[in-house]
Amino acid sequence: MGENHRLKLNHLLSIPVKHYTPYQISISLSRRRNMKPRLLLTLMPFLSIGFVVILIAQQPPPMRLHRVTQRGELIRVPANVANSFENRVTIEVQGEQRVIRSNGIPNHNTGTFPNSGNPNRISEQDHQYKIPANPKIADEPTPLQGEFGVAVNGVPFDPGAGEFYDGEPGWQYEPLSGAIALGIDVSHAHVQPNGKYHYHGLPTGLLDSIELTSSKHSPLVGWAADGFPIYAVYGYEDPLDPKSEIQPLKSSYQLKKGQRPGGNAPTGRYDGTFVRDYEYVAGSGDLDACNGRTTITPEFPDGTYAYFLTEQWPVIPRIWKGNPSQDFLHRGVVRGGNPIAGRPQTQMRQGRGNQNTNRPGGFGQRNGFGGPPRPGQILPDFLKRALNLTEEQEDRLDKLQATVDGELEKILSTDQLKQLRGMGPPEGNRFPQRQSPRANPLQNRFNPPQR
Repeated sequence: MGENHRLKLNHLLSIPVKHYTPYQISISLSRRRNMKPRLLLTLMPFLSIGFVVILIAQQPPPMRLHRVTQRGELIRVPANVANSFENRVTIEVQGEQRVIRSNGIPNHNTGTFPNSGNPNRISEQDHQYKIPANPKIADEPTPLQGEFGVAVNGVPFDPGAGEFYDGEPGWQYEPLSGAIALGIDVSHAHVQPNGKYHYHGLPTGLLDSIELTSSKHSPLVGWAADGFPIYAVYGYEDPLDPKSEIQPLKSSYQLKKGQRPGGNAPTGRYDGTFVRDYEYVAGSGDLDACNGRTTITPEFPDGTYAYFLTEQWPVIPRIWKGNPSQDFLHRGVVRGGNPIAGRPQTQMRQGRGNQNTNRPGGFGQRNGFGGPPRPGQILPDFLKRALNLTEEQEDRLDKLQATVDGELEKILSTDQLKQLRGMGPPEGNRFPQRQSPRANPLQNRFNPPQR
């Protein structure tokens, strides 16, 4: 290749291609003087391949299936590795938005990655999130899709995992149950195939760095996708009185009583192996179904709605109180198994790409937090996200899906419909035992009881 072509190729490689299509790049380059059409024709296949690679890299991790039905011991990888990359994060308010940019590298030591449970290596990311600077509570909550929020150090909160039971859809494994070895480190985090380090539970290293203690209200830990602040564990006994006692706040989720339904669904008792082993029981804890409450905080002396990371499940909230930013909705797997037993899913607004499957005569809870496509579903959720559908296209698909569901109801017998919907597990009321406060509040935070 001649020297002129080398210079032109080097210039081409310096263009931020993630913002342009191959066609736009080719048109832009063709307008530059002395750029030969032959060079463009030569480079076009490589540009196209590059965009395919980028598209594949942005897809959620593959779903994995297992047959384990009992929780195990969560063995966390020691945090003895100092990252070779420097933590970089900026958080600033621009007009009506709070803009968070980071390279995804934590400000604390991590476990060794790769390790026996996680084959991936931490690498720098290009995170950019835009959330409302003045968030408002929505008419209806939104079940989690993708990442719940981002910590003040720029690392995402992503509580679910692409691990599901090999049987009836919707039985998603709880990553912190120890049932599946995921190589989680002391900060309850691990790494996705694209190198993204993310938290599944209490971020011990971060909480240590911001000096979380049992003697004062939690400092700000992060921001949720809907713009509301995130705190950890400790809050005021009276949420509207900053002079009241400091206490660890407990969630209102409990382990169900009894046995799982069996058949094509998992067997065994509800022990916290699966997300669906838990249910929300209003008033049994300090927090609502979104793991939050309206409260005064040091950063918001006039009061705000705020989320809390808790010692008990769900640890990281799984439902948004406000309207989540699209920057979070399109990240990660849409996960399955709505744990809020006793509360019809029709009361919850389905996020982008989800169908309401608890409509009268519908076919069961397949999409609350996502999971495999339900029987009769026209387009799986991951395809809808990949296609980047417009609202009009989504509305038309929703109507088409409703027609398909209606026809299935006419064709199938009552017993067949019941088989598709799945029989709901028995109701139960049992709250995971709370750990007593310790001098160091950051150790062994999440160990739901075994029965």
